[in-house]
Formats: sequence, structure tokens, C-alpha cells
Amino acid sequence: MAPAKADSTKKSDPKAHALKTPKVVKSGVATFKKKTKKIRTKPRISAPPRNKLDHYQILKYPLTTESAMKKIGDNNTLVFIVDIRADKKKIKDAVKKM
Repeated sequence: MAPAKADSTKKSDPKAHALKTPKVVKSGVATFKKKTKKIRTKPRISAPPRNKLDHYQILKYPLTTESAMKKIGDNNTLVFIVDIRADKKKIKDAVKKM
């Protein structure tokens, strides 16, 4: 058998490789892939959300007009200005707590 010829693809000389490198970098052949940005579908929650409509926030202040004073005298009823987001059940619970 005859000896095989030295294949230039198997053993490349360092000088030729060094000359080829800037061309490869310039042409944009990627040697590594960029990491794609992860799309988050759920929000990250570090703590449970606090109730912004607590009983201090629901009852703002008592109303002190003439008609309110008349209700206090005649009907034994207090009149309060309340938060617009509160419903009757929340107002009732807030009055009980206060």
C-alpha cells in the first residue's frame, strides 16, 4: 500500500487559520448563539397584595351639616362620608369594627 498524502483539511497550519479568522468574524458567522429573552407570562409577586380598602379607608369622616344633625337628634342615626368603592356590606363591617 502506498502512503496516504497529507490532507490539508485535517491539519491546518496556524498561519492560515489566523489569516482566515478576521474574515469569518467580519462575515458574521456566529460561533455561539445569542440567548433568547424569556417571555414571562405570570407576574412575579413577592408578597400578597394588601387590602387597600380597610375599615379606616372606608369610613372617611362624619358629616356635620344641619340635616345630619337633625338625623342624629330625631332618628339616632350617624351620617358618614364613605369611600365610593365600598358597598353596603363593607360599610356595615367597617362601622362594626370601628
